[in-house]
Amino acid sequence: PTLLRPAMPLLKEPHSPPQAPPHWILPSLFAAFNVVLLVVFSGLFFAFPCRWLAQDGQWAFPIITGLLFILTFFSLVSLNFSDPGILHQGSNEQGSTMVHVVWVNHRAFRLQWCHKCCFHRPPRTYHCPWCNICVEDFDHHCKWVNNCIGHRNFRFFMLLILSLCLYSGAMLVTCLIFLVRTTHLPFSMDKAIAIVVAVPAAGFLVPLFLLLLIQAMSVSAAERSYEGKCRYLEGHNPFDHGCASNWYLTICAPLGPKYMAEAVWLQRAVGPDWVPRQNPHFPMCPSTLSPPDLPGPGSGLQNTPGVPGDTKGKGRTTHLLGGLGPVTYPFWASVSSAIYED
Repeated sequence: PTLLRPAMPLLKEPHSPPQAPPHWILPSLFAAFNVVLLVVFSGLFFAFPCRWLAQDGQWAFPIITGLLFILTFFSLVSLNFSDPGILHQGSNEQGSTMVHVVWVNHRAFRLQWCHKCCFHRPPRTYHCPWCNICVEDFDHHCKWVNNCIGHRNFRFFMLLILSLCLYSGAMLVTCLIFLVRTTHLPFSMDKAIAIVVAVPAAGFLVPLFLLLLIQAMSVSAAERSYEGKCRYLEGHNPFDHGCASNWYLTICAPLGPKYMAEAVWLQRAVGPDWVPRQNPHFPMCPSTLSPPDLPGPGSGLQNTPGVPGDTKGKGRTTHLLGGLGPVTYPFWASVSSAIYED
């Protein structure tokens, strides 16, 4: 019997090009490497120079450095997995043509439309290009932990910097004391490990201290890192409420609810009562709007007690989030009538 050949030759399936790894692989590995690096150097420190001091009866060094290591490790891991204040994507029902203005203690902020998250960003909310999310009260994206630093985890960030400074300083001092007290002994593995640990501890201590100083100055002035090149009108920061109040609102004040939902609408369709009108203080500025009348829960933005005219509040602005009800944001400003675009 004859074999019938196919009329059309078989075509080889084209090989699909190799897919590149996801963009988050390398940053995640780098953050995990930093955790491993901390554990490895700490293990060498406690196994050699710190062990020798403990055997010599000087238990203060391992106790103090051990507590600092626990604090540093806890803050590092917590910051890696913390929520910086993510505002999830909204809807396209209300496009970028709508204009929204929120007033903060006599100062107006025009809310900018985020084309990727589909909502109007509240003041000081920024879309992180590395994480592809909008973060409330955005400060910066920290590549050491592969996470954004924002409203909900800034305290962990400050705790991490402070604990790293203290821990690095304690490790450096302990290694130097160990080397001084063992000068009469021959060179050994303990001395070699002490030098290996002391060199990176000294190298990280100076930049960490400078970073802590810069962040402390930023908190005192109510500034954010990504706003470093921005300048407010009249040279005054509308969010500055005094050094003591800035530290309280940043470190100690309640954080409010978490916005971990499938969809959050920061602004819903406004009612007919919200009619934009020109601000008499700035007649030549077409983007300046007066504070809207509050038609009810569908207005999307409203001022809570503490805005001008209320002496019992604390200067907060409320956004109505879809399905979550009114949520209060802490905004700190002085009395003025200038307008800024965030």
